[in-house]
Amino acid sequence: ALHERSIIEAGAGLRDGSVTAVALAEAVLAEIGRRDPAIHAFAAIMAERALARAAHADAELAAGVDRGPLHGIPLAVKDLIDIEAMPTLGGSALRRDHVAEADAEVVSKLERAGAVIVGKTQTYEFAVVGPSFDLPLPPARNPWSTDHITGGSSSGSAAAVAAGMVRAAIGTDTGGSIRSPACYCGVTGLKPTYGTVSKEGVFPLSQSLDHVGPIAASVEEAALVLDAIAAGNPARPPARSGIGQDIEGLRIAY
Repeated sequence: ALHERSIIEAGAGLRDGSVTAVALAEAVLAEIGRRDPAIHAFAAIMAERALARAAHADAELAAGVDRGPLHGIPLAVKDLIDIEAMPTLGGSALRRDHVAEADAEVVSKLERAGAVIVGKTQTYEFAVVGPSFDLPLPPARNPWSTDHITGGSSSGSAAAVAAGMVRAAIGTDTGGSIRSPACYCGVTGLKPTYGTVSKEGVFPLSQSLDHVGPIAASVEEAALVLDAIAAGNPARPPARSGIGQDIEGLRIAY
């Protein structure tokens, strides 16, 4: 199925003309419509904006403008991260009236890379603890067994990827909030080195511990997303450059 193609496979189709970004976005939105009523991964679905961005991606590719591996690829963003003119609820009824005035830097970088953001994913309230059942939206469920939790707090991002609704989503991590749900849901989560990804426009928990990073269906796809959202740091080698390399000689520090 179209929505199941990896970022690499979908990207090849977009460039050889066998796939359009609009068709890919429509397939992903249809899968969200089919799966999410049971999973509750999404806090908001941005179909109209996503289809407009997808059409723009198609037009650019047709004109020879290629923004890189994420060009035309549907992704999702944790609802702790600002998207202009969209509510940033942070999983709480207390922020029902909060509407973002501008895109977070990570969102701007994704869109500069040509990504198509299809929606905002659920989080535990203020990215602290959960799941809670007294909030405006029911908590995200683990797609492998809806009787089980996702881990938190990037609960919706991990669930959306694990359920096959998107190939990658953005999460945040202060004390395990990318790593835990990625582990619980059986997907790849990466907490980047501190400062690698901008936190501008992201609801803060602890300025000295907050991180923004990818949750993806595979290590390579996580690397592609990290390269897009960490763009602008010339000292950092591309994450994708390490894919397939031998681990001999690497050291792990604790």
